[in-house]
Amino acid sequence: MTTVPIDSPLRPDTDTVADNRAHITRLYRERLSSGRAVMGTVLGGMLETASDGAWVFTDDGRRYLDFGGYGVFILGHRHPAVTAAVHCQVDAHPLASRVFLEPVAARAAEALTAHTPAGLDRVHFVNSGAEATEAGLKLARTHGHTALVSMSSGYHGKTLGALSATANAKYQEPFRPLLPDTEVVPYGDPEALAAKLRLLGERACVIVEPVQGEGGVRIPPPGYLAEVSRLCRAYGAFLIVDEIQTGLGRLGSWWGLDGEGQEGVESAGEVVPDVLLVGKGLSGGVVPVAAMVATEAAYGPFSRDPYLHTSTFAASPIACAAARAAVEALAREDVVARARGLGERLLAGVRAVCAPYFGGLVHEVRGRGLLIGLEFTEERAVGELILELVGRGILVNHSLNASRVLRLTPPAIVGDDEVGLFLTTLAESLHDVARRVG
Repeated sequence: MTTVPIDSPLRPDTDTVADNRAHITRLYRERLSSGRAVMGTVLGGMLETASDGAWVFTDDGRRYLDFGGYGVFILGHRHPAVTAAVHCQVDAHPLASRVFLEPVAARAAEALTAHTPAGLDRVHFVNSGAEATEAGLKLARTHGHTALVSMSSGYHGKTLGALSATANAKYQEPFRPLLPDTEVVPYGDPEALAAKLRLLGERACVIVEPVQGEGGVRIPPPGYLAEVSRLCRAYGAFLIVDEIQTGLGRLGSWWGLDGEGQEGVESAGEVVPDVLLVGKGLSGGVVPVAAMVATEAAYGPFSRDPYLHTSTFAASPIACAAARAAVEALAREDVVARARGLGERLLAGVRAVCAPYFGGLVHEVRGRGLLIGLEFTEERAVGELILELVGRGILVNHSLNASRVLRLTPPAIVGDDEVGLFLTTLAESLHDVARRVG
């Protein structure tokens, strides 16, 4: 583990950790978000100031094993190849004029499409997953697919179009009216989708996740994605597969739609989306970047008119340098296979730790690759367990669309010592939470 110097950031006129924390908390409260200030205080008031590999460091020199990160850090923090590529690009040409052709974006697109499913060869880089969703929805509309069909508990972002597909009234209600002609069907239920497509026909644009991350690590029945794909072809619907969280090795395969990530499912049929959404891990954990990847036929309107859907910072050289380096590192270091093996060991270990609480505090442990969910019988248990784990030096995530599910998205680079530390700490934390809640 590389020793990371901890920069105390903030004010030259304060000398203590407590003073710095108080100052930053006040700035959050007065200039950023009072709610975030409260959350930070509840978690102990720490300021994160550095990161390296699987670890995040705080202002007082403590380190935290990062099993969260919302799926971003499949390569860990500050992967050396990605940071080197970004440093090089910053020194040469971080942002483009957008007048000339820019080679870094072209090479990043080439690197990414070397690993996308067959036929998905056109790349539209953006700055975030929500922007990728927006691009996909707009592309669908250029082909006349104006009726949006999303899945219950699905999560696709919080910009206005993406929010229309994010089936959670808590986030939607303050911003209504959203996109018109939007429908929600149960996730994992192809018959419900078929009934909806019979009514909508070729107007439909269907968006689906191979595994729902924010939905609480919900894994559909075998063959579900293939059946969704077949139905979309049968009714002439446009299909968007959202792999912002599940792609690039997170599920132990390059993509969740690769054989649906399960042995023996290939016979269910091929998954043929019009659009694949990519993000999170594409950043290499260094620079935010995402992408909409489309088939030649689907991408036609955007290809013919490069000004139809644009963004000043999309496909910036610095972001595309990170994306190319991240994809190449994933391939070179066989991260996908590592994620698969590590995920199997970790899932078995978490289930063993949780076994004494099944039927009581813990409802279920489920996962695929390095996307693992612990579902509790009481919502309160999730918050209590997060606090216990943070207090013991472990970072995890809750699930925005599933309040009883704690989510694990560790890096593929963690070793046996880190896995052992996590499982021991989880066991201790569960024991204490069960005494209070169970």
